[in-house]
Amino acid sequence: MTTVSLTVAKSSKEWMRRHVTDPYVRAARKQGYRSRAAFKLLDLDRKESLLKPGFTVLDLGAAPGGWSQVAAERTRPGGRVIAIDLLEIAPISGVTVLRGDFRHVSFDARADVVLSDVSPNLSGIPNVDQARWLELAEAALQLCRKVLKPDGVFVVKAFQGEAFDALRARLAAAFNKVKIVKPPASRGESAETYVVARGLRAL
Repeated sequence: MTTVSLTVAKSSKEWMRRHVTDPYVRAARKQGYRSRAAFKLLDLDRKESLLKPGFTVLDLGAAPGGWSQVAAERTRPGGRVIAIDLLEIAPISGVTVLRGDFRHVSFDARADVVLSDVSPNLSGIPNVDQARWLELAEAALQLCRKVLKPDGVFVVKAFQGEAFDALRARLAAAFNKVKIVKPPASRGESAETYVVARGLRAL
């Protein structure tokens, strides 16, 4: 076995051990959520009051559906959740599931909340991954320009790095309020964080 193979195997074992012992993974299974990511949105909603009964929510990069599950619960009664991903998403009660690229799908709804937990396929090359992530985040921002209500809220995954300041500047130009939030379920060693933006400015 090559050194690279040994390193990959060791990394995979470490990830699996951490995953199995992760309290959020255990809680997700116990509470019926499809992923530990559900607790990221639960915490964001608890701190930022994102989701309310009757709201229309657009969930980008929704697979496997943990965020959509939370959104559907929190917007009942009368809410509407639209989940989209390139990957197949098993049906979720109270959620309309679309399979495709959110950049090329038409939506017939004005959203109170746009959620973007989208991540690119990672190459392991930092500047390449930052560029791919920024492209997706900017595409989600452009979609907000079309579908988000003026008093709506945009939540987008972000990664600390060379592209982070560029995204924050674009969001600050597009919204009245921009806040950086790292929920507890987002692993401490991860560069992942979230940006909550409110008050979409008119073009």
